[in-house]
Amino acid sequence: MDFGIIFANIGPAVEPDYAAALGQLAEENGFESIWTVEHVLVPADYTSEYPYSPTGKMPGPEESPIPDPLVWLTHVGAHTTRIKLATGVLILPQRNPLVLAKEVATLDVLSKGRVILGVGVGWLREEFDAIGVPFDERGPRTDESIEALRALWTQPESTFHGKFVDFERAKSFPKPAQGTVPIVIGGHTKPAARRAGRLGDGFFPARSSPEELTSLLEEMGRAAKEAGRDAGAIEVTAGGAMDVDGAKAYADLGVSRLVVPPLGFDLETLKQQLGNFADNVIAKVG
Repeated sequence: MDFGIIFANIGPAVEPDYAAALGQLAEENGFESIWTVEHVLVPADYTSEYPYSPTGKMPGPEESPIPDPLVWLTHVGAHTTRIKLATGVLILPQRNPLVLAKEVATLDVLSKGRVILGVGVGWLREEFDAIGVPFDERGPRTDESIEALRALWTQPESTFHGKFVDFERAKSFPKPAQGTVPIVIGGHTKPAARRAGRLGDGFFPARSSPEELTSLLEEMGRAAKEAGRDAGAIEVTAGGAMDVDGAKAYADLGVSRLVVPPLGFDLETLKQQLGNFADNVIAKVG
C-alpha cells in the first residue's frame, strides 16, 4: 500500500519555504504522493453546502489562502525528486481542457513523469456563477474534458468532437513524460463512482467509511463492467485510517493508497510526526 499527504497546499504550506520542506520531508519519510486542494475563489457568505463537514462550511475563514494547485506542485516538484505530484482534487469543469492539457503536460515533463491529475465536478455553485460556467452542466463537461485531455496527451494530431469541447487535428506539445497522465476521479457519490468506473484510471472517494466505500466500489465495478473495463485496474485512494489496523482494513477492501493530513503545522512537529507515521505505519504496511 502507498501513502500520500492530502490538504498539502493550505495552512503554513502556502509559504514557499514550508511548501518545499513539506515535500522533502514527505519524500524522505516514504510517502509516495502529495495531494493539493483547489478553489479559484470563495464567494463571501456562500450558501452551497460543503459536503465534507457537518456544518456545511469549509474549515477556516473564507479568507484562508488556497494556492493554485498546479503552480504549487511545480514549486514542490522543483525541490523534490521522487514524490508524485497530485491534485486532490482539481475542479475540472471550471477549466479549459486545452489550456489544462498544456499545463499538466508541462508539469509532467518538468517533474520527469510524476503527475497524477485528480479531478472533481465541484460543489460550490456561487464559484461556478462567478467564473461563468453553468453549475448544472458540470457533470457532462467533466466527462468530455477527461476524454479531450487524453486525446491531447496521446494523439500527434489530436481530435475530439463534443458538445462543450471541439477541436480537429490540434497539435499540443509537449506530451507528458509518462505518455499520458493518470486521471483519478474524486467524489463520494454514486455518480462519482460511476464516472470512475467509466472513465477513471483511479477513484478517490474523499469521505468514506469502510461501509460507504464498499457500496461505492460496487457501484464503480458495475459501471466499469458496463463500459467493458476492468474494475480491478482502477486504482483506489481513500482517507480515514491512521494506524496499521485501519490501513490493513482498507487494503482488504481494495484500497491501494491511503492519504493523511500533514500531521503538523510547524516544521519541527511535522518532521517528528511524519517520522513517527513512517516508522509505525508505512514501514509495517507499505
